Amino acid sequence: MAAKCILFIARSELVSPLHTDFKKHDCKAVVVEDRVSALKVLENSKVDLIFTLPALPGYRAQDLLASLSGTADVLPVIIFTEKGSAEEARQFMELGAQDYWLSPLTWEKINAVLPTDLPVSTPTAPVRDRSIIGQDPSIIRILALAKQVAPSKATVLISGESGTGKEMFARFIHVHSGRENGPFVAVNCAALPELLLESELFGHEKGAFTGAIARKLGKFELASGGTLLLDEISEMDLALQAKLLRALQEGEIDRVGGLETVKVDVRILATTNRNLEDSVAKGEFRQDLFYRLNVIPLRLPSLAERGDDILLLADFFIKRYCKEYDLRSLVLSQEAHAWLMDHAWPGNVRELQNLMERAVLLAGSGPIRPAHFLLDGQEWTPENSEDVVEDVHPQSAITLVTSDMDGRIPTIQEMEMHLIMKSLDQTAGNRTKASELLGISVRTLRNKLGEYRKIGLNIP
Repeated sequence: MAAKCILFIARSELVSPLHTDFKKHDCKAVVVEDRVSALKVLENSKVDLIFTLPALPGYRAQDLLASLSGTADVLPVIIFTEKGSAEEARQFMELGAQDYWLSPLTWEKINAVLPTDLPVSTPTAPVRDRSIIGQDPSIIRILALAKQVAPSKATVLISGESGTGKEMFARFIHVHSGRENGPFVAVNCAALPELLLESELFGHEKGAFTGAIARKLGKFELASGGTLLLDEISEMDLALQAKLLRALQEGEIDRVGGLETVKVDVRILATTNRNLEDSVAKGEFRQDLFYRLNVIPLRLPSLAERGDDILLLADFFIKRYCKEYDLRSLVLSQEAHAWLMDHAWPGNVRELQNLMERAVLLAGSGPIRPAHFLLDGQEWTPENSEDVVEDVHPQSAITLVTSDMDGRIPTIQEMEMHLIMKSLDQTAGNRTKASELLGISVRTLRNKLGEYRKIGLNIP
């Protein structure tokens, strides 16, 4: 079966993090930055889905929607934006957009709206078990409880700080639930305004509102027979909480604009990084919904509470990234061991994962030392000339050396340039991942590359 084609009208750095997923699921992604190029792609290729930013220099999504409105085959267009509003969402839906999302884009969200005939990537594809790394007693207890309650239909409320792995535990429960051959569908309740979230959850009928050009099944129906994860449930509007409570109690939903009640068979899991009891006391969350969700509470410990699991996870991520980047095996130095155990880990496992990826790329032949973590305020210096005397980017004419014939030491600017280009090389040009490795924002990285272009360097 032919691969599906998704057209993105956006800056490439917003799409490049997804290239691995596209390749894995046999999807073709085409990225352009203007209306003329987009129409040319539509003319010459069979496109199944369009994602577009609201605007780019010389481009407006309104004009694209107007161009498509007269075509015979109505292509689904989804607007995504870094900073959205309910009013802007309403305007685009009235112009014919199928949906309105807040970035960043994720494979899970795109996966859920792809045509259902796409092999191995429909929203009903079974989820494989994902190993949860940990030997600390707190994690062992939670895993045992999760596995014991997984086969039931009881709702589970998974709480914990950001980055502790709440969605991974939700997937663990799904895999051991007896519903593992059914769909696992996740909805981020914080990513959409109330009106769009209602349609996302419960679906809508054709003509339910301006822009509703066809019936759309909601996530409750897409997850029927499987598991529905309500991520960051604490961010849901109070009015929508009442409708959700009815769906949980009665096992049925009403599509927006629909006249018929639809029965659904869904296991509900929810996550939150807030204390929902406090939210109930403040009137921000319905007490009856809290009790309905909190049948089985799972509180995930922070990484700082997990003792030696820090080193166990660090070793796991080091091995993963050494394999991913085709590098020789690396180990942690004793100084790095001590630093990892003393760190407070405000970003939890997600912070550790990013730190280990950065260290693997900077350590060279190893061992990994604290200097390779490139912490705030630190400046990185290569350990030997081999780290610098190389073509740092396959499309770049820049070659930096540690010293010239007169023994000149490279300037800080040269070393900065080398590190930036090397990070782009290691991440296949992915500016988002490169900025994470460098510990700087994407905007700062973009500005630096702009400076290099101004001085005549060939920056792709």
